[in-house]
Amino acid sequence: MEMLLSTVLGEAIGRSIDYFISKCSKTQAQDVEGRLCSVLLRAQVIIDEAKGRQITNQGMLQQLDMLRGAMHRGYYMLDTFRCQSQDKEDAEDHQMETELVIDFLLHTKPRHDHAHELEVMPIVGPRRAGKSTLVAHVCNDERVRDHFSEIMFLTDDDLRDETISVPGQGCAMEKQICTSKKDGRLLVIVEVAGDVTADSWNKLCSAIRRSASNGARIVITSRSDRIAKLGTARAITLEYLSNEAYWYFFRTLTFGSTDPKQHPRLASVAMEIAGMLSSRAFIAANIIASLLRDNFNINFWCKVLVFMRGLIQKHIANFGENPCDLLNQNRPTHLGRMSIASEGFMVYDQCHLSSQEIVPNITFADVFCGSVKPHGNFEVLAWRSRIPPYYNYVYTCQIEDPKTRAAKRKHSQINEITP
Repeated sequence: MEMLLSTVLGEAIGRSIDYFISKCSKTQAQDVEGRLCSVLLRAQVIIDEAKGRQITNQGMLQQLDMLRGAMHRGYYMLDTFRCQSQDKEDAEDHQMETELVIDFLLHTKPRHDHAHELEVMPIVGPRRAGKSTLVAHVCNDERVRDHFSEIMFLTDDDLRDETISVPGQGCAMEKQICTSKKDGRLLVIVEVAGDVTADSWNKLCSAIRRSASNGARIVITSRSDRIAKLGTARAITLEYLSNEAYWYFFRTLTFGSTDPKQHPRLASVAMEIAGMLSSRAFIAANIIASLLRDNFNINFWCKVLVFMRGLIQKHIANFGENPCDLLNQNRPTHLGRMSIASEGFMVYDQCHLSSQEIVPNITFADVFCGSVKPHGNFEVLAWRSRIPPYYNYVYTCQIEDPKTRAAKRKHSQINEITP
């Protein structure tokens, strides 16, 4: 299989995509659109097929990554061309990284002379670069779930605990995934924001060694590249998506299995919306894509487009930054309600809760679309992850009564003229 993929994954398809992209930018783009679609379909089939294979060859993994990049560029150019044509008429991912992590988990060579050594892979990247998403996809892979008897998730709070517990030592079940295997293999996912103290790390490793009867693997993620020193495997470094990859990500979330070609006007609107979002805004992409997917009609999508365009322009004019960037950095952000343009609300904080914790009954879409009108301080469920560990992302918000806002403005004006 690897020999076959090696032949297919040469540079031919990638070069073909780049060739058709250059043609699409010229006047005869319409003539090559069909052939570009065919090449992109072949690339997609190869990538989907490779996902289910245990590819260990580093050269082939690099070729897959190059092919994926070419596919992103191809879809971006193709959709841009289609959207531009429609305007005239009307006017994934990290997979290379996924395979590297899975290969580490399944095929790391045993150390017979160091039986108690733990295998550790660090994953480093800035906030919202996709570290948790990468880990979630790995943990959801059937090969990984079949290989380990327990998958456990730990955070900063767990490492600060005086007594770190792991399976068999009173660990809370909401932080575990039980798989079909019962042979004692343990996978521990550690998600931290910054560095890890030597004392906390040593305590964790000792607890894992005592609990894992048949070996253990650790995957640790952080924004700090200092955790790389904890690894026995080479650290993986994630970066933010390119504009093309971000559009492909948003496109997949919004249309799912539906071919955007069948809905050119919707594709045009979706592409413009994605272009207004920050390429770092994964949660925003999930929220907006879910909203569009649940209201699959051109009138609603155009309404969202017009509202978001005005909201972002106003926010940049008043505060100098795209609100998506502020949300991504967990900074206070002024947002608006689509149903009542004059009524806004503030997002003060974000957090994620486990699937076992109680979440708000109000969703972000309820507030955004106006079906619910909370008062004062409240919490909303912004997004529910569909992959382990199934985090629920919650925003802390505030809506001020118009009379209160007017009183504050009047008080501010009085202060300005009072010596």
